[in-house]
Parts: sequence; structure tokens; C-alpha cells
Amino acid sequence: MSTESMISLSSSSLFFSFILFLIAIVPFGIAVKSRKQAAIKIALALTVIGFLAQLTYFILRWVASGHAPVSNLNEFLTFFGIMLIGSFLVFYYLYRQPVVGLFLLPVSILIIAYASMFANEVAPLIPALQSHWLTIHVITVATASAVLSVSFVTGLIYLLKNVDTAQKGKRSFFLELVLYFLVVVVGFILVTSAFQITDYKASYQFENQQGEIQVHDYAMPAIVVPTGSVPVKEVAGSYEPAEHYGGLLEIPNSIEAAKSNSVLWSFLAGSVIYLLIRLIARKKIAQLLQPFTNRVSSTLMDEISYRSVVIGFPLFALGGLFFAMIWAQIAWSRFWGWDPKEVWALITFLFYAAFLHLRLGKEWTGEKTAWLAIIGFGTIIFNQIFVNLVIAGLHSYA
Repeated sequence: MSTESMISLSSSSLFFSFILFLIAIVPFGIAVKSRKQAAIKIALALTVIGFLAQLTYFILRWVASGHAPVSNLNEFLTFFGIMLIGSFLVFYYLYRQPVVGLFLLPVSILIIAYASMFANEVAPLIPALQSHWLTIHVITVATASAVLSVSFVTGLIYLLKNVDTAQKGKRSFFLELVLYFLVVVVGFILVTSAFQITDYKASYQFENQQGEIQVHDYAMPAIVVPTGSVPVKEVAGSYEPAEHYGGLLEIPNSIEAAKSNSVLWSFLAGSVIYLLIRLIARKKIAQLLQPFTNRVSSTLMDEISYRSVVIGFPLFALGGLFFAMIWAQIAWSRFWGWDPKEVWALITFLFYAAFLHLRLGKEWTGEKTAWLAIIGFGTIIFNQIFVNLVIAGLHSYA
């Protein structure tokens, strides 16, 4: 089989798994509401087949590229989503809770769909990544992050079960805020896909802080542009003045304007979707989801949250710190350099260390554990996405 055929088949396998997971949400919902064994079996069968299709994607892409497919943001987030499904299957075998699948599958789908918005071409590794430590370090980190993220799902289920969202207060506000952020991700996926279909492109030339001429390429209409920027278009390898839209607001050149523009479009689209849901349903999103948690055991959700952290924390320490330090010493002749990615890996490690300390030493359980699990997931997502995209550092290649 040719390299192109393997890459094409791997992409088809990933898309096939995506469709299966979308379908599996329905029988999971039926299983949670009615506890029918037939629905549970169908949901699990679809999930297992989808997971096998994901593994097919991963193996074929690895063979085609000659290296583990975790070398850029698209591949890493996709593998993160794969391991999230794998983690669910392990925890389902242990605890037999289909409600976890009902809430976890949409999260995994969002992560994989979000990953698809970034470049997915198979390319040779840059020199900094040409090491077997790429496979060891990144795969361990992604797996650990997925296991830890199970606690986010069970923590969210716990809060939906126990927080009275009909009443105004901090608890109901922040729970709804978490769900709003998930809708923002949906907004990013939809608006990015829409502009990709229309093949929208625009470029803006400006002088950066070092006094150098720089060009930012936009895949969405400009809400913000760098200070002093002018619209340009590429002609025969160089840029010439253009007449397309010049942007709504100018922001300091110290800020990544093109990436900030994508963030603003995400919140704009997500807010519109969120408001439409509220207007149509006449309820908060939390209130729409709460009926699926009526039969949930709060104690069991709390137990799964704790167990996922107990398993995921040492894995993250191993991959995110220990293996990373070994690779850093080999690649950059120093095991620690306060690179933004390294700092946030340490913050994530310290947060989950505090999680376990508060759980075991201070006996924080139940709702406190659930909120900690959601904050922990926030640190993981911030580290894997925001730090990679916006904050310049040695890991910016991701």
C-alpha cells in the first residue's frame, strides 16, 4: 500500500469513528434514561468499534509518516481524544456507568473536531523532534491528560446532579459558565469550518516590535488587526497592497492579532449559539442536561473522579516532567529552562498534587472534588492549546 493510500485510509478511519461516536450518544442517552440493556450493548459496541477505528487511524498514520503521529497540535489533540475514549472504556469496565459515556463522548468529539481545524499534513519532523523521546514523552502526557480528564466529566455529572440551577448563585453561575465554554468550542469549529468552505483568506502587513515588516494571514474576517497594518495580497511570492477589509479594531503589535481574531470569532459564534439555545429551550443548558443525571449515584461519580486522578497524576508526573526533562537535557543541554510549556506542565502537576492532598489530608470530597476536577481540566486545556498557540516558546512548533 502506498503512503498516500495509508494516509487516506487513516483519515477515513478517523472520520468513521467520529460518525460512530455521534450515533452512540443516542443509545447512551436511552440507556441512562431507561436502563435498557439493549441500548447499553449497542452504545458500547459502537464505542468499541469507533475506538478500534481510531487505533487504525493512529497506526496507519504512524507507518505512513515513519514517526509517532503526535508531532503537531492536530495530531496531539486527536490522540488526546482517542485516549479519552480508551480511558472511558477502562473505567466503564470497572464501574459500569453509561452516564459517563453519555457526557464523555461529546467532549471527545469536540476535542477531535477542534483538532481537525489545524493543519493535518504529514510532514518530516523538524530537528528538535527527531528523537524517540517524542514518542515516549508526548504519548505518556496525552494518555495521562486523558485519564485526568475523566475526572472532569464525572465532576460535571456530579455538579449537574447536586447543584440547583434554578436558583441564582455562584454555584449555578459557574456551572453554566463551564457549559458556555464548551459551546464556545462548538462555535469555533462551526465558524472555522464555514470560512474554510468559502476559502476565505486575507493578509495584513505591519511593522512588529523589532521594526521588521511582518505579515499575518487571516482565515476569518478581521475583527482585530495589528497597529498600523495595511491589507495586502500575495503576488508572485511577494506582497502588494490590496483593497480587502482593513479590520475593525487595531491592537498592540505585542499581541498575536491573527490568533486573537480567531478567539474573538469563537466567542462571538459560541455566544450566538448559546443565546439561541436559551431562547429556544427557555432554560439554562445545565437544566437541559440535569434530567440525565437523576439516577446517578453521586458517591460513585465522586469515586471515579478520585480514581482517575490517582491513576492519571503519576502518569502525568512521569511523562510531563520526568521524561520531558530527559528529552530537554538531550535536545537543549538543560533539563529545565522555564519555557512557558514547562511552567504550565509544572502548574498542572502541582494542581493535581494539591487535589490529592486536599482529598486525602483535608478530606475534601463531593462537590469540592468536582470543582477541583473542572479547574484541573481547565489547566490541561490551557496548557495544551493556549500555551501552544499564543505564548511564544521552545514548544511553539506544536
